[in-house]
Amino acid sequence: MKNLKFLIVAIALIFSSSYLNGQNKWSAEFRPNIDFPTEDFVDSNVKVGFGFEFALGYNFMEHLGAYAGWGYNTFRIEDSELDFDETGYTFGLQFIHPLGSSESLSYLLRAGGIYNHIEVEDKDGNSIDDSGHGIGWEVGVGLNYHIGDNWNLRPQIGYRALSREIDFEGTGFDIDLNYIAIGLGIAKTF
Repeated sequence: MKNLKFLIVAIALIFSSSYLNGQNKWSAEFRPNIDFPTEDFVDSNVKVGFGFEFALGYNFMEHLGAYAGWGYNTFRIEDSELDFDETGYTFGLQFIHPLGSSESLSYLLRAGGIYNHIEVEDKDGNSIDDSGHGIGWEVGVGLNYHIGDNWNLRPQIGYRALSREIDFEGTGFDIDLNYIAIGLGIAKTF
């Protein structure tokens, strides 16, 4: 929780800063998303989830950069009083290149890893089990639309995959959390 508060304050300072002008090599992005599971959770149907991600990026080449961030996604299990949350870190490379001769519209490609854990909770938010962190992967495509004054809208669609083990009521279950995430990010470059 302490890391989350620090990240939120850092992102807020970056977004509110009007004097950071450099060469626009850095970016800070907030992206809420809707998550569509591609598999069921053990033997239960999983409902559509939602979440968000904060990410910082650095372009080390004109169109190619690295990103790192933190995200939270939650899913409800149908006909159950349980839900599960996936939280953790994202990292990877992203490529943003103008579409044709457009100065305001670019396409975005991203690929990387996730270092997340899955936590099963009851209806009151009490933790039943935690898988511990593990490595997964993600890919995504989208658009980057420059709306002025170093602000960009970034609609994206992505796929995430994470395999972990959960011990529920004394029985171990292998969980493959695979889902399609559709989101709309807002990014500030500086």
